[in-house]
Amino acid sequence: MAHTPELRGPRAVILVLDGVGVGAMPDANRFGDDGTNTLLHTAQAAGKLDLPNLRALGLGNIQPAPGLAPVSAPLASFGRMSERSADKDTQSGHWEMMGCPVATPFAHFSHGFPREILEPFCREAGVSGVLGNKAASGTEILKELGPEHERTGLPIVYTSADSVFQIAAHEEIVGLERLYRWCEIARRILDPYNVGRVIARPFVGHGGKYTRTYNRRDFSMPPIAPTVLDELKAAGVPVVGVGKIEDIFAGRGLTESIHTEGNHDGMVRTAERLKTLERGVLFTNLVEFDSHYGHRRDPIGMARALREFDDDLQSVLEQLRPGDRLFLTADHGNDPTFTKTTDHTREFVPVLMHEPGERGRNLGLRSSFCDLGATVASMFGITNTPGEALLK
Repeated sequence: MAHTPELRGPRAVILVLDGVGVGAMPDANRFGDDGTNTLLHTAQAAGKLDLPNLRALGLGNIQPAPGLAPVSAPLASFGRMSERSADKDTQSGHWEMMGCPVATPFAHFSHGFPREILEPFCREAGVSGVLGNKAASGTEILKELGPEHERTGLPIVYTSADSVFQIAAHEEIVGLERLYRWCEIARRILDPYNVGRVIARPFVGHGGKYTRTYNRRDFSMPPIAPTVLDELKAAGVPVVGVGKIEDIFAGRGLTESIHTEGNHDGMVRTAERLKTLERGVLFTNLVEFDSHYGHRRDPIGMARALREFDDDLQSVLEQLRPGDRLFLTADHGNDPTFTKTTDHTREFVPVLMHEPGERGRNLGLRSSFCDLGATVASMFGITNTPGEALLK
């Protein structure tokens, strides 16, 4: 029997520039994030941004910055989105993007985790205790506790302003299999406490000089309600997650997952999969803007990563055909020049929607990230989702 080729149809490509916000939201003072602006401050610190593809699409029409002036005829429709969710983290941002805003904040343990969490964790994990148990920068806590971890093999447990239980362990001493098992134990214990994510943070190196590897894994709570991804999958639409999308949604709503090693690898794999995807949604998270440069307060590195992304974007743009839509956005801010904390910042996020052959329009200020998911759903005939399509 001859093989029946997959029917061609609309394709939505969503690229999330993790942490690349475009200015403090009106409620930023509630989070202590007044005056933040990831994109603008990155450009100012670097002198200017050289982003020809993003400028042509209209990123400078959303947030003008040195080297990023508005253009008179942008190739994409452009606007800003407000976050309705009560948090400012990766999970709430992505969930809201797919029609599932988080009204009640996740639980935060900025002063460390209590005995009623750590004692059952240690018992089930088979360890005598943990190192750390405090809010800390991931790279700094390795400098502080890495040597002791090498001597004892005890897990390094830490958190941040986000709702996370992070476990750092040496790949050669503890091993990935055992680290992931520790995370699964923690995930089960933390479910009743409404902690958003358990994150495996493997690293290598010795003697105080350590490097985190790309074997990170996130063990997330499942979304608290059905998402646009669930609706798409149920309707038979292929949904491909690239990067940590599978982790963020606890595997729900996806028909295929592709794990990656950084932004460049994520863009390469996105372009490769787009060559063979005849119909459906390709949803990519590019984490390094956030993890490597935002949290580490490195604006020069952030500017360099944006330039690399702009170069890589060309290969995706070349794969688009009439009827496709390319969305570029972010899940929150992470201003690399902000000195009060090293945490995420409460910011508007950009939204660019490029449709080959169509002129760009001003989308204005959107009231929720849900509008992006509603737009994607509408491409496949799915209605009655939260949010309002970007263009009717």
